[in-house]
Amino acid sequence: MSDNTLQKFDAIVIGGGQAGPSLAGRLTAAGMQVAIIERNLFGGTCVNTGCIPTKALVASAEIDYQARRAAEFGIVVPGEVRVDMPAIKQRVLGISTDIRQRLEGWLDGMQGCTVIHGHARFESADRIRVGEVLLTALKIFINVGARAVVPDFPGVDQVSHLTNSSILQLDRVPKHLVIIGGSYVGIEFAQVYRRFGAQVTIVEKSARLASREDEDVSAELRAILEAEGVQIRTGAECIRFEKHPGGVEVHVNCTAGEPTIIGTDVLLAVGRRPNTDDLGLELAGVKTDARGYIAVDDSLATNVPGIWALGECNGHGACTHTAYNDFEILAANLLAGEQRRLSQRIVGYALFVDPPLGRVGMTDSQARQSGRKLLTAKIPMAKIKRAIVKGQTDGFMKVVVDAESRRILGGAILGPCGDEAIYGLLDIMNADVPCDVLIRSTPIHPTISEFLPYLLGSLEPA
Repeated sequence: MSDNTLQKFDAIVIGGGQAGPSLAGRLTAAGMQVAIIERNLFGGTCVNTGCIPTKALVASAEIDYQARRAAEFGIVVPGEVRVDMPAIKQRVLGISTDIRQRLEGWLDGMQGCTVIHGHARFESADRIRVGEVLLTALKIFINVGARAVVPDFPGVDQVSHLTNSSILQLDRVPKHLVIIGGSYVGIEFAQVYRRFGAQVTIVEKSARLASREDEDVSAELRAILEAEGVQIRTGAECIRFEKHPGGVEVHVNCTAGEPTIIGTDVLLAVGRRPNTDDLGLELAGVKTDARGYIAVDDSLATNVPGIWALGECNGHGACTHTAYNDFEILAANLLAGEQRRLSQRIVGYALFVDPPLGRVGMTDSQARQSGRKLLTAKIPMAKIKRAIVKGQTDGFMKVVVDAESRRILGGAILGPCGDEAIYGLLDIMNADVPCDVLIRSTPIHPTISEFLPYLLGSLEPA
């Protein structure tokens, strides 16, 4: 097909991550002719290098950990518990491949949808080039996601290193995995590989792990990891790398501990950057911020009429569920005449350590900074019967409430089923009703969620 060939569509979707295919499905169902373009793997980060494969790793690590604890529950496991890393890798990649192939099959069979493999670049505000093919549409949706940051620490280009993507290709357990970054990605991989038998050290520049969380959450996460043998070095302000006969020498400048760490493998987990630097956005006039995230308004529209941005590339959420919600907002506004807005979204998320952390809304510190009169409550997991019978009494649940409206502002559940139990708070917040509605509920016993009414019933002035 020549350069002069121009294919016309009603809409073009750039990127096959969480939001893109769903949007293509809704647009084609509305009778539109849609092109969806993907240069790598359909399913995006979630399916291929994020949520799905990492949680499959977490599941394997949990099985390994529970098998080694079997005697505590009166169960005898014959023989030695052994980690078969090639089999774990095969299972993880098999799950991702199956989901991706089903997604591709759905798109290929979608009436009105043209699937194009290749690198999309803008040539103008309404024209996209993919190789020799030129496409045009009045509506263009950008859903290109993000990738791991490789920081410019001295020596990083001189040593081998892993990212959240490449570590999934390992078919061995590292002897000593040094993780640079003590936020959500680093914490999850730290526990997984420690449970698989690796020596693990987290190196974090901030004063504490998961620094966006409240201090009590950070401290409890650190205690959980250290109890399993993970070494943690915070306050590392001068990180640099050198080759070493044993692998990689990591230089740190911490307030305590040795000034260097020798690791066989290094995982870089220090953040993400949007995949917007090679789209030709400047030719379309689309504005980005200093980090490359596409600037959008409250309805996900860019500064250029007819162009919208969804998912991680717009800087309004790095989660699969926030990307999917972006799709829901756009579909409702464009196809159903609604007026949904990003600012209406109440964000919940989870950190999938074991036991997991479920979070929603404001942290305690954010609530205090809002100037409201507050009510707070906190219960340790050691008092919750479900946690006791499961043998997982680390952690706690807590909540912060507006004293005048009695609306829940935020909460955290760090403990067994915390990633699921948090929905008790999230749903009440989305319903926009006083917390008393949940207080008067009759929860199921014995569950973690049954203590949410008790938690809210014990509120005291902050």
